[in-house]
Amino acid sequence: MLTDPKATKVRGVAKLTKKDARSSTGLFLLEGPQGLKEALERPRLIVELYATEEAVSRYPELFDRAESKRIQVQLVTEPVLKALSDTTTPQGVVAVCEQLDVSLDDVLEAKPTLIAFLANIRDPGNAGTVLRAADAAGADAVIFSSNSVDVYNPKVVRSTTGSIFHLPIVIDIDIETAIEKFKAAGIQVFAANGGGEQIPDLKPEVLQAPTAWVFGNEAWGFEQSTLDQVDREVAVPLYGAAESLNLATAASICLYASAFAQNTGA
Repeated sequence: MLTDPKATKVRGVAKLTKKDARSSTGLFLLEGPQGLKEALERPRLIVELYATEEAVSRYPELFDRAESKRIQVQLVTEPVLKALSDTTTPQGVVAVCEQLDVSLDDVLEAKPTLIAFLANIRDPGNAGTVLRAADAAGADAVIFSSNSVDVYNPKVVRSTTGSIFHLPIVIDIDIETAIEKFKAAGIQVFAANGGGEQIPDLKPEVLQAPTAWVFGNEAWGFEQSTLDQVDREVAVPLYGAAESLNLATAASICLYASAFAQNTGA
């Protein structure tokens, strides 16, 4: 059992809370039992697994699955687990995993029909929630522009609640390049923007077509160059008194508008 929070091994793993360490190693931290449950569907991505005795006893089936997949559990004390986590109240489980992003060309070769593109999204919670919503809506990929938050940021990973393992993810791509590639692949590009056409006004055949939804920065939205590139600006209607919607909420509505049309044919 690891008992010293200042041990070299512990400090080495804890460095993965920082982007530089994640970039140089190709690894990231996954915290919590729900994330581990999803990661165990792709066990080869799990490099190391740390847990407290309390967590092992609380989630016996989870750790039995890990053992059945020949993943060794390194027991640690609560102080060590806290040193490995960036949260004030860790959930007793931390896994070191290999990063899993793919190229945009790989995504497009699979003929996607629904893509979520995060353009300059900086808030980790919003980014993770959009990824989770995209997973729930059956999207074929989630793409992060080069100026967006790191998808392997622990806060983003936690916000996905395991969805990070469910669909292809592309990172660090230029916005203009991505949109050009979408169009070349026959995918229409919609910017989710408050001043655009309202979703209920779009014809069913428009929503049924392969679509990449572009979601802009939480504070200032889109650069004009991006709006000049997209096929349509599309808005979520506001029927009440709220001035606007949270980015992740609006993104969920947009993605599901396409998902409903594509999956029901109406």
